This record gives sequence, structure tokens and C-alpha cells, in this order.
Amino acid sequence: MKHTLCSALIAGLFAGLAHAGAPAAHPALGAPSAEPSAAQNAAAATARSGIDTGALDAAVRPQDDFFRYSQGKWLKDVDIPNDRSSWGAFNVAADKVEQQIRTLIEQAARDKHAKAGSDTRKMGDFYTSYVDQERRNALGLAPLKGELARIAALKDKKSLAPLAARFERIGAGSPVSMGVRQDARESTRYIVGISQSGLGMPNRDFYLQDEARLADTRAKYLVHVEKMLSLAGHKDAALEAKAIVALETEIAKVQWSAVENRDPVKRYNKMKVAELKTLAPNLDWTTYLKDTGVGRAGEVVVSQPSYLQGLDRIIAATPVETWKSYFSFRLISAYATYLSQPFEDEAFAFRGGVLSGTKVNRPLEKRAIAEVNRDLGEVVGKVYVEHYFPAERKKQVEEMVHNFVLAYQERIETLDWMSAETKKQAQAKLARISVKIGYPDKWRDYSSLAIRRDDLVGNVMRTREFEHQRGVDKLGKPVDRSEWGMTPQTVNAYYSPTMNEIVFPAARLQAPLYDADAEPAINYGAVGISIGHEMSHAFDDSGSQYDGDGNLRNWWTKEDGEKFAAKAKVLVAQYGSYSPVQGYNLNGQLTLGENIADNAGAIMASRAYKISLKGKPAPVIDGYTAEQRIFMGLAQARRGKARDAALVAQVKSDPHSPAEFRVNGSLRNHPGYYEAFDVKPGDKMYLAPEDRVIFW
Repeated sequence: MKHTLCSALIAGLFAGLAHAGAPAAHPALGAPSAEPSAAQNAAAATARSGIDTGALDAAVRPQDDFFRYSQGKWLKDVDIPNDRSSWGAFNVAADKVEQQIRTLIEQAARDKHAKAGSDTRKMGDFYTSYVDQERRNALGLAPLKGELARIAALKDKKSLAPLAARFERIGAGSPVSMGVRQDARESTRYIVGISQSGLGMPNRDFYLQDEARLADTRAKYLVHVEKMLSLAGHKDAALEAKAIVALETEIAKVQWSAVENRDPVKRYNKMKVAELKTLAPNLDWTTYLKDTGVGRAGEVVVSQPSYLQGLDRIIAATPVETWKSYFSFRLISAYATYLSQPFEDEAFAFRGGVLSGTKVNRPLEKRAIAEVNRDLGEVVGKVYVEHYFPAERKKQVEEMVHNFVLAYQERIETLDWMSAETKKQAQAKLARISVKIGYPDKWRDYSSLAIRRDDLVGNVMRTREFEHQRGVDKLGKPVDRSEWGMTPQTVNAYYSPTMNEIVFPAARLQAPLYDADAEPAINYGAVGISIGHEMSHAFDDSGSQYDGDGNLRNWWTKEDGEKFAAKAKVLVAQYGSYSPVQGYNLNGQLTLGENIADNAGAIMASRAYKISLKGKPAPVIDGYTAEQRIFMGLAQARRGKARDAALVAQVKSDPHSPAEFRVNGSLRNHPGYYEAFDVKPGDKMYLAPEDRVIFW
């Protein structure tokens, strides 16, 4: 089980920009904590702060709104591109990566001498199949003819199981989802997991809540379903659409909420396959497991048992014809972006326009690059790191990680809310956290995957089946701890509680998110915040329920657990008061784990930087103390703005808070921020000491 990924809607554009005109002193910032020495002054004369001073808004005091102080001019001047729902530093970094891998993929597409079956040929042929819009338009719905025939052949509800299994294999989805994953109670083995699925909108809230914006989205979704079916030639598209949306609404009613799904203990329900059959007898589980490739499994972990019971009732009550309509729409929706232009346009109109507020679709070539990058991830990743990831970068970040480990070791021993018994367990878990930086030690073998230059839909189906089978093949084998859950060219990072590891892909460690030429303080804010953030997931409200071996086991004393919960309750209330769009407050419970990590990451970045100094004083550069530069790096790396529709979707379904609150929310609880910027009662960012939440 992977922790929620940690780059949603966070952004910045600070690295490598000119600093001409930077003020010599900042009266609003507070004075430097100590007079710099002659050696410091000499070092500061040649060092760069890494701060994008041109983005600052001098009309905003850092004590009142640090997010807008650090990048207010950027926020005013930069428009979100028409083909994006949000924009910021992570988007800038991702665009840079996209240009790099586009060069590699287009070279592969032009290589007439690439050997058949080679990785180069696979990249080139996949890309070519995607950009051949003329062929896609000529084919229309024909590439889905075989799968549509399976649906048309559905005669009774017993046949739902093989159809659902087939859709699982090709990534079209059904009301249940199957995956092979680590056993959360026995992390050295793999087990089959069964989870809820089957909705066409982001989650149950979009179907069930009465808010005007969501009601409007539901109405537009109904129209979208009808249009998709009409494009596919369905004569009764309007009636079918109503039946499909009604069915999905019933499914939504029995699904667990996003908050409920954050609890790993409630989600862990191991049972024999015979018990699974009793839980939902109207689905032929023997056939479903066999056809998904895990028929040999004797037991499974069910994430939401009550959902399967509810689904069983829905299967019994829903006519076969409605299920045929439902699966037809799921298939067409899942593959619309690979079909002719009308299908692709309608898919974008709802998913890009209605759900995200994006104005225009991305150019065909960029969509093609994204698809090849996604479906041939480590093929592309291998050539990406060969060309664009310097070896010294990995060493630099490894040193930073080492300092964060030391910072956590020191801090655990001084926590006033954690007992000696729990501290001992926390230190043991910290010592066992593994770190992966840059790229895997071994690459995946794609030799069995067939890619054809004239078969886009087939290529997509085969890559999805390839990934599905790769998971199935793990069953019964030892857990592969060398495996990566992200590609090296992904601008993100993650913590896995069952692996007890943090992973930083190569693309996360580049400008504008990492400035190799700047004085280190800026990077301890910009990248260090992520290092501290990911490490803290081992101890947040969810990750803390796993031990150092990755097993779901309570290692806390009852008293310490209660103290932790009390702090968490205050943080939930803090973030629940924040509103990115009028009428939409954050769900403090949904975002709790990420908010804990943001707060911890900010505090530990300060501590780790001090460790890196090895007793030497920190220089003042561009009028900023080192501590101030850490906070500037943190804020400018999380620079971002988003359209209202995207923010609403984020509030309803994303465990991350929007960029503004990831910055201001964490700094308001950080003692170092108050000291660095001389924040006092009456300042808008000020929180009374007793109201601040400090886990670390």
C-alpha cells in the first residue's frame, strides 16, 4: 500500500532566476539572528540565495500571509495555461521533463534502424500510433469491437464476473477492483486485495451531496454519458444514461467515504475465498478470481466488506440490460482518448472542462508523450536518467537525507508527549526506513510486451494487461524490495508504510525544485521539506500504525496514542477552517496525514539544515538569514494556483491541502517561523503558543 503521493497542486519557479535588484535588507523580515563573520561575508558575496526575488509582493507582510508575500507578484502575473487546471513549480518541472523525454521518444520514432522488439522501437512505435489521428478517425469505434461484443453477449448476471475480470485486466474497471499487494499484517508476502470501485466521477460525494456546484456537475455528467453512448451508436442513449447514473448513484451510496478509507486497520479484513463468496454471493467469485489470474489464492483482504454486501443487493436488483449499458459506457469512457476525435473531444469536455475547469485539451503530441511515458515508464526512465540525471545529484541528496535522519533521531528523544517505551519503538522504525533516490537498481523487462505502430488501442490494452499480469505474477513469491512505485521521470516522491521506505525519483531533484548552485538553505526548504515530509509519514495518523518491518501493528502506548489523537484533533479543526473556494472548506480529517507531514517536514528542514552546518554559523545572503531562506524555499517550491473546479475536486477527494494552506498552515505552527520573521500577536499569521500543533 502506497501512501498518497505528495505533489498535488504545489508549485514554484524560483531556481536559476536573476536576482538583480534584490533588496539589501528587509525591515519587515526581522533582523538576522547574529552578526555575520568576515568569512561569512566573503562566502555570501559569491553564493546565491536561490530566492526568486522578482516573485515577491512587497505589499504583503510575511507575518500576515507568507504564501502571498513569497510569490504574490507571480500569483498576479502568471496565468494558468488554457490546457491546465493548475500551474506551479511542479508543473514547470514536469514540463521540463516532458521536453526532455519528448526529445528521446521522437528520436526513437524517427529511428528506422531500431531493432524490432527493442525498447527504442517500442517507444517509437507507441508514439507513432498515438499521433496518427487520421487513422484513429478512420477507425472510429472499431478498435473496441471485440470488447463490445463481450458486453453484447452478456445473458445473465452469472456472466458479470468474467466481464468484470476482463475489464480489470484491460483497465476499464468495474464495481470491484482486484490487485496483488503486500500483506499489511505480513509484509514479507503478497496477497490479493479486493476494493470498491466503479464510479465515473471522482468519488461518492459527487453523487450524494446537495451542494449546488456538485448538483450542476451531476447534471452535466448525465449529459456526458448520453453523448458518449450516442457517439457509439446507441439509439436509446438518453434512457441508458439515466439508468447508468442511477446505478452509479446506488453504488456510491454503499461505498466508504474518503475519510473512512484512510484507516488501514478498518481496511484490513482478511478472509478465506469461501467467506468472500458468502459476503457477496451474487458475484461468481470463483470465475472472477480465476479470470483475473489469481484463482489459486486461498484468501484475500477485503478493504470494504460492507460495500460488497451492498453491491450484492445492487446486483440482485439491477436488470442485465442496465449492466450491459453500464459496462458499455465504462469501456468507451476508459478508451475514449485513444479513439476518433469526437470521442476524445467529449471525454475532455467533461473530465478536463467540467471536473477540472481546463479550457483546451493539450496538443496531440504532448498527449502522446504522456501516454508513452505512463505505459512504458521504466523504458523511458532508463534513457531519461542516462541523459539527464547527474550522478553527483544523488550524492548531494543522500547527504541531505542523512541529516534528516539525524534530526529525527535527536528530536524523538526530546519529544515531551512521547513516552520512553514508544520512543524506543519509534527509533527502531526510523532506523529501518530505507531510502531510494534517483532510479531503480534494476529495470523492468518489457521484452514480452508487443507494441505495434498501427494499433493504438491494442497497445494500450496490452500494456495494461502487461502491468496487471506483472502484479499477478508476484503472488506466492517473496516481496521484491527493490521495486519502485514511481518512474525516475516522475516529479513527485512517496512513502510506503508496508515497505517502510521513502522514494525520490530523479525528476523531483531538478530545477526549479532543486537548485544545485544555490547556498544549501534554499534546498533544505524546497527539497528538504519533502524529505522531512515523507519521513514523517512513517509516524502520521495512518503510517504510525505500521512497525519498522512494514507490518500493521500498534506499537504505541495507550497514553501516547491519546496524546497524539488530541494534537491531531486540533490540527483537523485548524485546516477545517480554511476555504480555497467560497463555500468549500477543507476536510481536516481527510487531509490530516498530509497536514501532519507538512508541519513536520517544515520543522525538520530547519533542524536538518542546522546539522548540515556542523557547528559553523550560517551566512546571510540577499538580506535573508538562513532560516528565512529555508522558509522561502519551502514556499516558492510549493508555489501554485488552480482553477475553482479543480480546487473543489481537490477538497472533495485529495488528501493534500491546496498550496496556500500547505505553506501558511504549516508555518503558523512552526516556532522557527515566528523567530525568523519576528511574528507577534496581532499579525495575521500569528497563533497563540497554546493553539499551535507541534508533533515534532
